[in-house]
Amino acid sequence: MKINFVVTNASMSGGTRVIVTQARELMARGHEVRAFSTPPKPPGFRKTLSSLLHGRSWPKIWGPGESFFDGSGVAHTTIPKFRPIDNHDLPDADVVVATWWETAQWVWRLAPSKGAKAFFIQHYEIWGGYPKRVDAAWRLPLHKIVISKWLAELARDKFGDADVSHVPNSVDMKLFNAPPRGRQKRPTVGLLYNRLWFKGCEVALKAIEIALRQIPDLQLIAFGQDPLRKWLPLPPGAQYLIKPSQDSIKDIYAQCDVWLCGSRAEGFHLPPLEAMACRCPVVSTRVGGPLDTIEDGKNGFLVNVEDPDALAERLVHVLKLSDPQWQAMSDAAYATACRYSWQDAAGLMERALQTAIDRSKNARRIGG
Repeated sequence: MKINFVVTNASMSGGTRVIVTQARELMARGHEVRAFSTPPKPPGFRKTLSSLLHGRSWPKIWGPGESFFDGSGVAHTTIPKFRPIDNHDLPDADVVVATWWETAQWVWRLAPSKGAKAFFIQHYEIWGGYPKRVDAAWRLPLHKIVISKWLAELARDKFGDADVSHVPNSVDMKLFNAPPRGRQKRPTVGLLYNRLWFKGCEVALKAIEIALRQIPDLQLIAFGQDPLRKWLPLPPGAQYLIKPSQDSIKDIYAQCDVWLCGSRAEGFHLPPLEAMACRCPVVSTRVGGPLDTIEDGKNGFLVNVEDPDALAERLVHVLKLSDPQWQAMSDAAYATACRYSWQDAAGLMERALQTAIDRSKNARRIGG
């Protein structure tokens, strides 16, 4: 197949990493893959007005930055400025894949020669401030490819589309791994530091605050892409690593006895699965990938969203397990990460794209 991915703001985000990984695996299966992206979207009126009202300068218009496409071997073209990608930007192909609600609208308007139209959905992106436009993108007659079961259920229950392809994310076991290990001498919990509301970092930090009352020597290790914010502080003595290299993140996971996720919503969320690959049990809210990968009491625990008390209770429970019990949970976490590869995911993606092509052919035949 000739496959075009349409991306907005290719970056070092987890969503971009998934697109690049799928593109590389599809290339390894003999397909011709290209990606086309825009620079970041300029700040809109509301953001500009807010910045000026708060005494700040005009928001900066960022150009293309570092992304997972760099050095990946995937043919990648970034158009000069943010605008809808159109027929003139893309070569003809068998299938063209939108990767964000806004790109779904662009892809829908492309000529048939650009390929059958698919929508690779990694989140329900209403948190960006345009819920009606997001819903309109979901209602477009593009073949949906989703990365978690809850997104498939959302497509069915809210948008009446049961004919979707489920292609879960995997984890790169060459990049994320650890040998069999015991617990740290000092109880250690890890988390991803992120200021976005739906990431629920303050919920996880509240859970750690509660857990510290029972385990006063609890150590926190966190990493993230942003500088620490005054309104989202880490507890005293916490370690924070900003923008760690990709090959060093496994060492962070491997220093943790529990990985904590307090998210309010996730399309998938790779860090919990990456932590499992590094033999770290996970305590998470019921979101995205953790819902699909955590077996309660076996490789971690799930609790309800917005419940720091429950997160803390499960966090303390794991940290107070006996050595054999913790080792069994650690081994189960590792086994979870090993059981499904990116090669498996690429096979499912290949079938999903073929389904999009077949549906397009059937639609044209029925339409005459």
